[in-house]
Order: sequence, then structure tokens, then C-alpha cells
Amino acid sequence: MNAMWDALAATPLPEVRRRAAVMDELAEVAPVAVAGAQRLAWNDGGGQSAVWYFTEDGRALLLTFDHETELNLYAEEDYALQESFYEGVPEDLVALVRDRPENYESLNLTDAATGRSIHYAGGVFWFDGTRWYVADGLAKHCQGEGLDLLAESGFDYCLDDYLFGQDFTPEAVLAHRDEDGQYEDEKEKEADLVELREVFGRHG
Repeated sequence: MNAMWDALAATPLPEVRRRAAVMDELAEVAPVAVAGAQRLAWNDGGGQSAVWYFTEDGRALLLTFDHETELNLYAEEDYALQESFYEGVPEDLVALVRDRPENYESLNLTDAATGRSIHYAGGVFWFDGTRWYVADGLAKHCQGEGLDLLAESGFDYCLDDYLFGQDFTPEAVLAHRDEDGQYEDEKEKEADLVELREVFGRHG
């Protein structure tokens, strides 16, 4: 697939969940309990997001969304197409995002005929307790349209801040933010490091 996919695949699920919890708090998103699973999310404030559902039996569902790509179906109003992106994912995992209240990271697409709804997602990925998969329907659509699945789903961008394949510490996140030019001076960096250490301390 690519380096980010390989890095996610090599990360034990408890560590994936720890990183998701840290990024959820840094993005100021409240964790939500949904039908035997916990929802954790990240957004960049500009329309891109990563949403994780971790089930009690050790599986997971990951949705990514990048509003600037070909897999953004928000303007298409094509419920059947969005629903098809979830094909191949176990139904109990899809149920976590079907007929649920929408939120900042996951808006709903509603079927005019039935009134049923499902969360928008450009990328649909799931973990069966052992390995990660791309949803069959998403893969089929991208193959048929000649789309680069991981690029168009926003996979790399949406997971970039999780630092998969790298150390995930307050100092590592600070350095990553510094490389992105997020700080004006050392005083700002020092204040952020204090906050980062507090957040990480709550997710040890």
C-alpha cells in the first residue's frame, strides 16, 4: 500500500487507541460511547478528519475524510454510492455509523426514499482483531474510477499527526508541530510542551 499504511498495520491496537485518545483530546473532541464501542476523532478545523471506533471485542473502524478530494461525496448527494463504500465491512461495525446523529467530523447522507442515513467518509478501513483492511466497496470504486485510494481518501494527511511508525511523545509531537511552522517563538513552544505533557499524562 504505502508507508503510512504499513506503519499503522505494524502498530498494536492498544497503541493505536492511545494515540487516538491523545489526538482526540488535542483536537478538543469529546469521546463518545456508541453501541459497545468508543468513538475518538481528530479534525484540522478545515474539513479534514479521522474518526475511530474501537469496539469492546478488540476490533476497530476508521473513517477518513478530505473535502478536497475525489472521494468527497458531500456535494454528490449519492446515498447509494456512499453506502457502497462500506461494502465488505462487518455489519455490526457499519451499524456504528448508520442512522446515528451527525457531528463535526461525520456529517450524514440521507436516503430520500427510506430516510435512513450513513456518515460521509472518503476512506473506510477496519481492523478484525488481527489486521487492517480497506473496505471492499471503497477499493472497488477506486479501481473502477482509476483513483489513488489512499491519496483520495485523505489517509496520509488525516493520520499524519498520529506519527505512526515514529515515537509518539510530547516532545515528538512538539517537533512535528515545529516542522509545520506552528510556533512563533520559543516561549510559545515551551507553553505547548507543558500542555502536551499534561495530555499525554492522562493517556499513559
